[in-house]
Amino acid sequence: MMRTRERLLLATLLMAASSSTSAATRPNIVFIVADDLGWTDLGSFGSGYYQTPHIDQLAATGMKFTSAYANPNCAPTRASLLTGRYTPRHGVMTVGSPERGSAEFRKLTPPKNTTELSPDEITFAEVLHDAGYVTAHMGKWHMGTGRYAPEAHGFDINIAGNGAGHPESYFSPYENPDLKDGRDGEYLTDRLTEEAVAFIESQSDERPFLLYLAYFTVHTPIQPRPDRAAKYGSRPAVGGHGNPSYAGMVDALDAGVSRVLEAVEASATSENTVVLFVSDNGGLGGYDMAGGKNFTDNAPLRGGKGMLYEGGVRVPLIVRWPGVTLPGSVSDEPVICVDLFSTVIDIAGLDPPTDRPIDGISILALLNGAKTLNRDAIYWHFPAYLEANRDGSTWRTTPAGAVRVGRYKLIEFFESGTVELYDLETDISETHDLAASSPELTARIHQKLEAWRKTMNAPMPELRNP
Repeated sequence: MMRTRERLLLATLLMAASSSTSAATRPNIVFIVADDLGWTDLGSFGSGYYQTPHIDQLAATGMKFTSAYANPNCAPTRASLLTGRYTPRHGVMTVGSPERGSAEFRKLTPPKNTTELSPDEITFAEVLHDAGYVTAHMGKWHMGTGRYAPEAHGFDINIAGNGAGHPESYFSPYENPDLKDGRDGEYLTDRLTEEAVAFIESQSDERPFLLYLAYFTVHTPIQPRPDRAAKYGSRPAVGGHGNPSYAGMVDALDAGVSRVLEAVEASATSENTVVLFVSDNGGLGGYDMAGGKNFTDNAPLRGGKGMLYEGGVRVPLIVRWPGVTLPGSVSDEPVICVDLFSTVIDIAGLDPPTDRPIDGISILALLNGAKTLNRDAIYWHFPAYLEANRDGSTWRTTPAGAVRVGRYKLIEFFESGTVELYDLETDISETHDLAASSPELTARIHQKLEAWRKTMNAPMPELRNP
């Protein structure tokens, strides 16, 4: 790993001249993003099969959020959490084409989608960099290369980040132009962990740092290290969790987080380091893939990745800030990925940009013990098709939007105009649609969603020409 340490140390020394006393007192931030990790895929969030003792310990020493939300798939969440803006503002509304699935089964023409994060967007990395932070991106970016790459969005260092949404292989050679191959058989999750540890160890207490560590795991291809999968070979399934190969990838994630936390705790600034852990969408499971394969189960949540039901958008979120978050604390307040931009900036003691709307709000008050936030709703806009099987005749979702207002969540499907209303306080599995029995409440919440779309100037799909 000398190649990594030398590169990181050189980068730090070259930037040291611009450090300031005020910047040095700001907290370090380690922001870990898992890929496709379901809400119940951690022991601390309910799994009795996957063993995640180190992430569970992070929850035990920090604050766990039980009603945290993302967008339905990868790139929109990453764009929103980095910019604090809902998908209609930055335009990254889905992954790839919004017309995924056979055209003969699509009734609407979706609006244009972009797969690249515009250089005009401001990320929290840019805000922190301008305030004196050393900033590093490692792992999955999924929002473009060149002028759209991490280096164009405030990151001093980029390892492995480009437009790819998943690795060609979890074993070296990786075929990743932004990650030098390791020894044959080196495991990608382990390699990213080594790079992250090297970065943390290369930092001094003269400047704060931001480490954005976006693991590719547990995204397909499902390729665990054999020794990690073997740990689960004879372990009986618990509910819908019982795939040893998938479990081996969860195991590698947990081991990686453990090593990163050990590096933080060994540093001189450990008590001034905030750790955030989140997934980018729900787990790949919970629906009929019609010949495909579910790798996990999001029960008791309905559905999975690519859907606006809870299984697709509710995700684990943990924040640990020594001296601020109460160990073992839990927040049930609904929060969403757009809030993390403002939260990171707030943690750093900085001001958000004033030249554009920022949709998210800081959850710092919750970290400090508040029970609620001053907000009445959170929103989703997903005007795209995602097929559920290979011939494109069944859907994970057709174009849709959603809003959560307090205990209620409404989903609107644009093809039919159908709306569904659920009371998540009594029906987390979204099995009892209240739209017909509560028409006034449904209409009021639906109007709120429609008004929000107008405020966002959200692009809508149109009827296809016959």
